[in-house]
Amino acid sequence: MGIVKIPLMSREEYDEFISENFMSRIAFNGEYPYIAPFLYVFDGEHIYFLSTRYGRKIELLRNNPCVAVEIENYKPDLSEYRFVTLQGQIVEETEPGEVERVKKMFADLIETRNLSRNILRALGHSPEDPLACLVKMNRSHVWKLVDVVDITGIKSG
Repeated sequence: MGIVKIPLMSREEYDEFISENFMSRIAFNGEYPYIAPFLYVFDGEHIYFLSTRYGRKIELLRNNPCVAVEIENYKPDLSEYRFVTLQGQIVEETEPGEVERVKKMFADLIETRNLSRNILRALGHSPEDPLACLVKMNRSHVWKLVDVVDITGIKSG
């Protein structure tokens, strides 16, 4: 019996998968690889990330914007799984209208998915802050994945 290959996702499948989820891991380049979890939103064209204005990730991105982003979803027994990996660059979004639009997407994500307000700590806010603070206050960076050179999506079947 030969090796069984894992099925790949089509473009439509991985776009839908990325749209359905909101947690990722980003692998940064440094002296050693550095991996961190990130909340994300997808507008059908770009994946955006929100981060605090401090931490190792800021220095790593400024030194080398090339990253790998991984999004996964699986059942605890691994009877079903899907993984997407994207390789590209992360750049800071600085256009004020775009920054506001994306921050609103994050506030909507937190509200519509009924996510714990504790996630606000990872974005530079107190869990007691109103969601509007996420949009109005300047406590976080908005990052955009660009120049994607490779996308691999695999699934259990």
